[in-house]
Amino acid sequence: MAWYPGAVKMELQPESDSQPAIRPTQFIVHSIIAPWTARRTYEYWRDSTNLESHFGIDYAGTVGQYIGTHTRADANAGANRRADGTGAVSAETASNTSGSDPWNAKQIEDLIALGAWLHKEEGIPLRICRSHSDPGYGYHSMFPQWSTSGTACPGKARIKQFREVVFPGIVARATGKTNPQEDDVSLTSAQAKQLSELHARLVPYAGWSYKGTGEKTDAYAHLRNTSAGVKALATQVAALTATVNKLAQLAGSDVDTQQVVDAVERAIADAVVKVDVDITHNQEA
Repeated sequence: MAWYPGAVKMELQPESDSQPAIRPTQFIVHSIIAPWTARRTYEYWRDSTNLESHFGIDYAGTVGQYIGTHTRADANAGANRRADGTGAVSAETASNTSGSDPWNAKQIEDLIALGAWLHKEEGIPLRICRSHSDPGYGYHSMFPQWSTSGTACPGKARIKQFREVVFPGIVARATGKTNPQEDDVSLTSAQAKQLSELHARLVPYAGWSYKGTGEKTDAYAHLRNTSAGVKALATQVAALTATVNKLAQLAGSDVDTQQVVDAVERAIADAVVKVDVDITHNQEA
């Protein structure tokens, strides 16, 4: 059986020795609907139920492991152990009592680190599960076969985080594209000044919500979204130019194709300038 080196070992007995072996092919995340520590989750599994997960992750950043990853745990219904011996590794995460809160930064880091380790240690493929038996990464409510009576676990906020932050983070960490220690860098005075100036220019956007979600954007998110918008606009302009070009060709020999295209491009340029002036004026007002 495999034990995650980043976890505190709290082995459940007799389950750890008596339950059948699995070949882990999936990683499924849960919310336990309680603000428990990893130790308290262990005590609950030990004293109050015959169910259990492989891991427990609390708000403080402690990961507890209760059963080795090559032994069945009983948190995932039909994904616990299949007829072919494959099964899912499960992680319960501390939450509020309604399961409505998002994971905090420490929980997200723990999930990313654990998910990357499972890819390296167990060969779980770096994809979101496409079906209830497909190898990969998922969350409890993704497929009805993973619960006995239906569930919303781990909650809407955490499902969004799983898809937008946690799973992409696992892929990046597992493929060597990020290193959490690389985030702690020192800036030169000139770089710090440039960053401060950039932040000041983006202050008017600090209260914006992205796509009506109410989720606040930071400077990097705003720049990323702006870049995507510019690329989309450039594509639309190119398509429009090509369309006008084609229309001019079809209009007959009396039409100067290049004159039509030039006129449209001038109109687009004038419109862009006007939009830029309007935006600048609104920011300065």
